[in-house]
Amino acid sequence: MEKVTAKVTDNFRRILANDTGFPYRRIREYFGEAWTIHARSASMTAAEIAKHFVSARQRGQHLAHYPGTAPDTLASAYAVQDAAIAASDRPVIGWKVGRIFPPLSDHFGANRLSGPIFTTTTYSPTQPVIGQVFIGGFGAAEAEFLIKIGSDLPVGKQDYTLEEVERLIAAVHIGIEIASSPLPTINELGPAVTISDFGNNNGLIIGAAIENWQTSNFADWTVTLQIDGSVAGEGAANSFPDGPIGSMRFLLNNLGARGIPIHAGTWISSGAVTGVHQVTPGQSVHATFGPTLSVNCTIEAAPII
Repeated sequence: MEKVTAKVTDNFRRILANDTGFPYRRIREYFGEAWTIHARSASMTAAEIAKHFVSARQRGQHLAHYPGTAPDTLASAYAVQDAAIAASDRPVIGWKVGRIFPPLSDHFGANRLSGPIFTTTTYSPTQPVIGQVFIGGFGAAEAEFLIKIGSDLPVGKQDYTLEEVERLIAAVHIGIEIASSPLPTINELGPAVTISDFGNNNGLIIGAAIENWQTSNFADWTVTLQIDGSVAGEGAANSFPDGPIGSMRFLLNNLGARGIPIHAGTWISSGAVTGVHQVTPGQSVHATFGPTLSVNCTIEAAPII
C-alpha cells in the first residue's frame, strides 16, 4: 500500500490515506454508519446540496453537518460538484487532483479525484502571499507540482495516453494548494464527499517555473513542507502512479467524460507530494522543491465574498 508521507515529524504525524486527508482509521465508519450519521435530508437534490456549500463558502461560514445525504458514488459526487460550479458563477481557471488509496480506490474504481480551482495567486518573494481557509471548517496546505496546459483541447475526449498529455504541457511550476472547506469533517467522510465540495480546494499559489522541466526529472526531487519553521512532511512525486503526468492524464479523461471544456492556460495541481498538512490562520507555510526552488505563504481566514 502506497503512502504519500515519506518522512513526518512527531509534531505533525498523521496517517493519511489519500491526498484529501482521509485517515485509514475511519474506513469502517465510512463504509458503515457515516452516511446515516451525517445525513440531514434524504430528499435534497444535488443542486440543493451544492447551494448549501456555495452559500457557506460565500459567507465564510462553517457547516456543522453534511447538507443532505452524502454521495456514495463518484457519479453522485461529481453531480454535486458540477451543480456547485454552475451555482458559483465564477470562471474555473484550474483543477486539483487528489489521491484515493486502497481499499477505497477499489470500491470506487478510481485512484484519483478532481475539483475546480477558482483562485490563483502568483508567488513573489518580495510581497506577502496569503492562503485562505474557512474558520470552523477544514484547512490544509499541500506542496504540489503545477502543470499549465498549452492549448485548447477537444471536448469529450476520454482516451488520453501519458505520451499525449505530456505533449500538451506548456510549463511546470512549483506551488502550494490551499485545501479548505466549510465542512470540518469533509475528509473523514471520504473521497465522494470531498469531490462534492470542489474537491476541498480553496486556492492555488503559483511559484516559479521549472526550467527545462522535460529533462529535469522533477518527479524525483525531494519536496519538503514546513509549518511555522517545523518540517511537516517530505516526499517525492514519483510515489504517485505514473507521477504528475499520470495525474494530468486522469484529469483530462475525467473532464472529457463530464463534457467540460479545457482551455489553454488551465492549471492542474497534480497532487500533494508531502501529504496533507492542516493549518490555521496566522501560521506560515514554506515548501522547498529540489535544491533551489521554494514558495511560501501565510494563512488567513477566508473572507465573506
